[in-house]
Amino acid sequence: MKNKLFILFLLAGSFHGLAQHEHHNPPAKTDSSKPKSPRASNMAMIGSNHVHIDYGSPSVRGRVIWNGLVAYGQVWATGAHSATWIEFSKDVMINKQRISKGKYGLFTIPDENEWTLILSKDWDMHLADDYNPKNDVLRLKIIPKMTKNLVEALQFKVVDTGKGRGRIDFNWEYVGLSFDFENAGK
Repeated sequence: MKNKLFILFLLAGSFHGLAQHEHHNPPAKTDSSKPKSPRASNMAMIGSNHVHIDYGSPSVRGRVIWNGLVAYGQVWATGAHSATWIEFSKDVMINKQRISKGKYGLFTIPDENEWTLILSKDWDMHLADDYNPKNDVLRLKIIPKMTKNLVEALQFKVVDTGKGRGRIDFNWEYVGLSFDFENAGK
């Protein structure tokens, strides 16, 4: 009789352990479906001109960015995945050059001391895979500014500076760039 009770006690303990195991929550899963370089956009009304930028926003995540992830001296999509694009609802002047209203690919050629900003008729492509300099509408030299504060995720801002003028700001890691534009008269 004692043996039967002992066996029942062991079996009950085994079933209790199994029951406890079945009721444990599975380990928490990380959200791998969240993109590491999500699409982002920024826009503003500059006078009566709607200016819109759309870009892939990668994060630094401890990586070497300049002349590492992003090579110096090569055309870059200025973001992740699809090329960054900018759209003006009205004509603008950039560096004394008239840019017709429309959508443009915004590319850059980064370098340590000077960057080249490019507006291209081609705006719908993966990275800069199909970039063709024959389709450039503007090339502008810009001096990068080093910052002390880390900007983890790449960001663009359209800034209204008043009286039909605006500025595009780019910041990522410890580098900042900006260029001015103004609405073109008729």
